[in-house]
Amino acid sequence: MWASIASLAPVARAHVGLAGRGRVPRGSRLRPPAALALVGAGSCLLARSFVGGSLGVSTGTGRGSRLPALALVGAGSCLLARSFVGGSLGVSTGTGQGRVTPIPEAPASDAKHFLIGNPMYPPGPAGMEETGDRVASAVFGDRSPGRVTPIPEAPASDAKHFLTGNPMYPPWPAGTEEAMFGMGCFWCSENLYMAKEGIYSSQVGYAGGDINNPSYQDVCTGMSGHNEVVRIVYDPKVITYGDLLKVFWEKHDPTTKNQQGGDRGTQYRSGIYYYSEAQRQLAETTRDKYQDELEATKAASGRQISTEIVPAPTFFYGEGYHQQYDAKPGSRRYCGLSPTGAKLPA
Repeated sequence: MWASIASLAPVARAHVGLAGRGRVPRGSRLRPPAALALVGAGSCLLARSFVGGSLGVSTGTGRGSRLPALALVGAGSCLLARSFVGGSLGVSTGTGQGRVTPIPEAPASDAKHFLIGNPMYPPGPAGMEETGDRVASAVFGDRSPGRVTPIPEAPASDAKHFLTGNPMYPPWPAGTEEAMFGMGCFWCSENLYMAKEGIYSSQVGYAGGDINNPSYQDVCTGMSGHNEVVRIVYDPKVITYGDLLKVFWEKHDPTTKNQQGGDRGTQYRSGIYYYSEAQRQLAETTRDKYQDELEATKAASGRQISTEIVPAPTFFYGEGYHQQYDAKPGSRRYCGLSPTGAKLPA
């Protein structure tokens, strides 16, 4: 694979116009958060890992050039290759204008798929969609609305909570309330709440991003803007919102922006997403108290709380295999949360 990447470097210089100088020429329209990328054929997983970060492109000096969200994608990277078609990169070998027409070598307009015999060009049958569309919108910033329907891997509409046996979807029983938190890996955060007395149901998913119904792969690009969150349905007569906030503050580090332990990215940011004015007020009050405690104990080495406290955005269900992950047999023992050790004052 690495040999494949090395072999593509001259092609990258020719098409992006780097010419060994380690920079993007003025004629090219490479616009953050999108950029071109170069990965060996068939390296879909590796390609995804580069998107949303930055990659040093060799310039012959050994120092490299850091381009925002740079990714070099080979022909085999199906997930992102489709993103380039009809995009706005506009990168060429001198003018930066790109081609007005498709390349001459592209399949004919009436071409058929070699194996299944279906057309190679849209429109396809009603109800079908291209796998890469949602990722393309996230990476290249066209702000497509994403999927109209939930991801196929979401829990079934009649799914039951693995521990409580209660429904995973509303409507919830009268008298119950919702809470939503982002505090790092959602396996870990759900595990802190799901077995507590008074919890009717809990679900993990994605919230606060730019496209609808994202998948885990979309979120992991770092470009969709979503956070990994846990939504909790609880009985306030048994466990209060204040009880939930105490767990939130004490069981992760709210001062490390976009990071919990070794997990890094916007999907690991600290967030409280409130459903009522009372929840907002209590969230802000406890935040201030916890900040005072961090300063008094020096538990965060002088860092300030970076937790976002905003109205609850739309919750999109995560894949079924993520739900109540830590409670299921055979689950990987993992916790990426990194508590400060400070306690929330009463």
